Amino acid sequence: MSDQASPALAANHVIRGALTASLATMQGSGDGDRIPYASLVLIATMPDGRPVMLLSTLAEHTKNLSSSRQISLLCDGTAGLRSPLTGPRVTVQGELLASDSTAARARFLARHHDAGQYADFGDFQFYVLEPTRVHLVAGFGAIHWIYWAEVSTPIHDAGEVIEGEASILDHMNADHRDAMTQIAAAAGAPAGDWIMTGCDPAGCDLRSGGRALRVPFAHPLRSLDDVRAELVRLTRDARGS
Repeated sequence: MSDQASPALAANHVIRGALTASLATMQGSGDGDRIPYASLVLIATMPDGRPVMLLSTLAEHTKNLSSSRQISLLCDGTAGLRSPLTGPRVTVQGELLASDSTAARARFLARHHDAGQYADFGDFQFYVLEPTRVHLVAGFGAIHWIYWAEVSTPIHDAGEVIEGEASILDHMNADHRDAMTQIAAAAGAPAGDWIMTGCDPAGCDLRSGGRALRVPFAHPLRSLDDVRAELVRLTRDARGS
């Protein structure tokens, strides 16, 4: 991500690139003392960037949702930095709602394949965060409150890309693993067995083991032909570098 990226785009990039996040819920009844409760969760994103989680009803954070669905979610983009406080982190605020969306399920399990072992257990449910605003800290003095409408990825005219995502992932992971390794290397990522876990109008998501990488596209994509051309460009540029 360019240092010249807008705060909204920088926030989107951090959220998209997070494998885990800190979920803050309110613990306690409305009649007594309420105390913030923070926990570590796995996250993915919907095509427009809204965070997706898979939570157990037995977990404390899920129990807390029964009294208030208003939460904060901290996404940390400082991994690997010698001085972490110089790096970006984003707090997303909003309402966390249970979801039966097939897209939420597909995108989460594509990013966290191992979760498929327990996703269908009776005490697990997918949740989608409906954000209102985000707080970006992109280093010392670079602090911004941003409305979610500015951060989210427009998808209203990209139905072909969204509907074709599964075929894109299948094709890239079956036939073009070398290209993804080269694209990741060109983006400064360490060597690894990189796979594609998501593709939306604004970029694609790669993963290798415990590392994730967000690769932004040069412009918004609206069709499968656009996606094909952009992935060819990214591969060509990566090989050239």
